[in-house]
Amino acid sequence: MRITRIIEKPLRLESNISNAFVNFAHHTVSLIAIVTDKIVAGKPLTGISFNSIGRYAQSGILKDRMIPRLLEEDPENLLLEDGTLSPEKVSLVALRNEKPGGHGDRAHALAGLELAVWDLNAKLNDEPACQTIARHFGREAAVTEVDVYAAGGYYYPGEDLTALKAELSRYAAQGFTRFKMKIGGASLETDRQRIEAALQVAGGGSRLAVDANGRFDQDTALQYARALEPYGLMWFEEAGDPLDYELNCALAQAYNGPLATGENLFSAMDVKNLILFGGMRPGHDVFQMDSGLSYGVTEYARMLKEMESRGFSRKQAYPHGGQLLALHVVAGLGLGGCEVYPSIFQPLGGFGDDVKVVDGKVRVGDAPGFGLETKSALIREFAELVS
Repeated sequence: MRITRIIEKPLRLESNISNAFVNFAHHTVSLIAIVTDKIVAGKPLTGISFNSIGRYAQSGILKDRMIPRLLEEDPENLLLEDGTLSPEKVSLVALRNEKPGGHGDRAHALAGLELAVWDLNAKLNDEPACQTIARHFGREAAVTEVDVYAAGGYYYPGEDLTALKAELSRYAAQGFTRFKMKIGGASLETDRQRIEAALQVAGGGSRLAVDANGRFDQDTALQYARALEPYGLMWFEEAGDPLDYELNCALAQAYNGPLATGENLFSAMDVKNLILFGGMRPGHDVFQMDSGLSYGVTEYARMLKEMESRGFSRKQAYPHGGQLLALHVVAGLGLGGCEVYPSIFQPLGGFGDDVKVVDGKVRVGDAPGFGLETKSALIREFAELVS
């Protein structure tokens, strides 16, 4: 099997919402298709994916650097012994002549490519991607049912508390039992009012997480921690800059509730430093690294190895993502749970059209690959891309 084409196209998200830092109205995502000379059901076998939601398309890095390297490589150098594409070898070739460190947009670019390889190999085996991932990493089988929570509660133009409660109520009606909302984009007093309104829907602090998206300096983070602690929240997410391990450590010493961070860490070395210097507590805090942002599943598995070698459980991993790619990684690697964007960041957010949430859990579908074909609005975009 050899790669014949690799196609990338930016797609704009359908979201005019804001967190504490960012408005997503102009955000884009790279749609990626890897086309091969392997014919299945009369068509070239094609793996599809995208880099994770909440950043920008990586067209330049992909088209100018990574895709040419892969297309110029001897096809035999990209294969496993069984003749399928190797995610590890694809990653090594795509990163040729790139210096160590300097993680950032190139991590998102490679992630999109690497995830497309998993989709392609799973389709070749006629199985869900989670099963391919589980077997590759020596796990007996993928988890078939995953704990999920609904992410939302953004700052909408002209929003009031009624709109926030209505949004979370829609998620509850869909079967979600846990929720996440944004803070840090308003005053502490306003955010407390928003949290208390959300708690009326969630039914208790253990069912509601809050996310500051790195907004706070250390003094403000500690001020918020004192205000939040009585609520007994599910977790307090990314209070400060994701690389400010001193802030996270101080917060862990002052705040008894769980902390969550890691969404903006893109390498195993980043995770090592978070564990060594960020005050993360085994069995208590939450790691949110996302394979769609951090070079793909290959590097994500190294992150898990780093965690487990230092006394942390992979059940503490709840990846950022909110879409089918993350769901299959969670199921394949046996992680703690999965974020979901039920109605935002379309057409990428959420799961397949036929997926049902029951008591806060989702059963992984049987569609081959990541099942992106089960999202009707999304697969139309990919069909146009490949054609």
